[in-house]
Amino acid sequence: MTVATSTALLEVVDVHRRFGGVHALRGATLSIKHGGTVHALVGENGSGKSTMLKALAGQLQPDAGTIRLDGEEVEFSHPTVALRRGIVTVTQETTLAPDLSIAENIFMGHRMERGRLGIRWGATSRRAGEVLDRLHLELDPNQIVRRLRPDQQQMVEIARAISMDARVLILDEATSSLTDDEVESLFAIVRRLRDDGVATVFVSHRLSETFALADEVTILRDGSTVEAGPLEDYDRTSLLGAMVGREHEEPPVRPEFRSSESALLSLRGVSVPGAVQEIDLDVEPGEIVGLAGLVGAGRSELLGAVFGLYPDRSGEIRLAGESIRVRSPRDAVDHGIGFVPADRKGQGLVLTMSVRENLIMAASCNRPRMLRPSASAELPVVDHALATMRIRTASPNAAIGTLSGGNQQKVALGKWLAAESKVLLLDEPTRGVDVGAKTEIYRLLGDAADSGIGILVSSSEVPELLAICDRIVVMFRGRVMATLGREEATEAAITRYGTGHE
Repeated sequence: MTVATSTALLEVVDVHRRFGGVHALRGATLSIKHGGTVHALVGENGSGKSTMLKALAGQLQPDAGTIRLDGEEVEFSHPTVALRRGIVTVTQETTLAPDLSIAENIFMGHRMERGRLGIRWGATSRRAGEVLDRLHLELDPNQIVRRLRPDQQQMVEIARAISMDARVLILDEATSSLTDDEVESLFAIVRRLRDDGVATVFVSHRLSETFALADEVTILRDGSTVEAGPLEDYDRTSLLGAMVGREHEEPPVRPEFRSSESALLSLRGVSVPGAVQEIDLDVEPGEIVGLAGLVGAGRSELLGAVFGLYPDRSGEIRLAGESIRVRSPRDAVDHGIGFVPADRKGQGLVLTMSVRENLIMAASCNRPRMLRPSASAELPVVDHALATMRIRTASPNAAIGTLSGGNQQKVALGKWLAAESKVLLLDEPTRGVDVGAKTEIYRLLGDAADSGIGILVSSSEVPELLAICDRIVVMFRGRVMATLGREEATEAAITRYGTGHE
């Protein structure tokens, strides 16, 4: 049991941080009174959440303001300084060494047990076992990390944090790539840590997770703290209102799709060895078709097959009734097929390039370098994209990495719209973005469909598919189990077919 004291465990006071012309934090504050608290940090993409967390983790230094730990002013000049003071961060991208054991990852580096003859592997394994036991994790310390499920890898990250005597655990979108069952397993660990007096700063774009786990909340908007207090004082509506500074707009309801009975994209017998088996599927002009199913159902692989990522793909792909050859992404782009992958940072964008360069990348990729338009000639296209997609950036020439996750996702989608794609393939289109950015992306997809683009979208979030799709194709172990229209598609039906039941 934790006893509150008059001195706060962790305080962020009037912190400012600029990135060129972008004022990411402008007088932001955060206060965690004592350990044993789960404190949610919420705000729209671009509100300053990531910048504040990086300041707490020592990954960047504020331009002004104060951070206090146990009432003492501290300066986290480097991540190792924050670690030594007990502040440990776990993100959606794990920092584990996949080919090393759990024990090696927990005590990586100089913290492994050593003797005169080198590392004492048995003692290191026993110490790792003690850390795992504290978290009630039934894992073999000698197991190779690569063989673990994503949620188990996140738990190894937390075990490493606990081995460092963490006092404040930062979970930054750590649930974004986990299934519902895996999220609940992670939450069970966080609750045990809360009982042991560890404070957690929790960031998730899913408000349902925030309400399920957190005790307190700090709300950021445009780099400033606008509200803070017990989470029980808020409901979804009031929390969203504080985040966006206005009444939240729910996604528009798509009008009933009227079939033209003329497919734009047709798949016949499409297979990928070990992943997808004999898929038949049609997408009409102006139609949004969803792909549902559990992790491993083959949703992502099917999108990859249509985009030419699997040279060993078999079966036929037709565009507007004509059979086309798609053996590489270049073939797909040549035929007007665009692809927004789940990993926007690693595969959807080039982080070393500007917003402008990312937006025109697909539209100009087939032009000889000498014939590509100048930056001034591209400007109308870029300006149109920034305006219609409501992309928030200091300048079209700003580095894409300075944008929030939601705005990066809009750019990843916008580059294919600028290329006048006929078919759009999207994998987890709103992963890691907040509810405000989700609504914007849903609007953009609806507008794209209204213009005649055929859209095939895969998502692990069933409510998302129900909100935006005209039909939903449910997959299980690489096969189509059912194709559901608007009236048939329910969470219960999708779950039934998605788990292999007729």
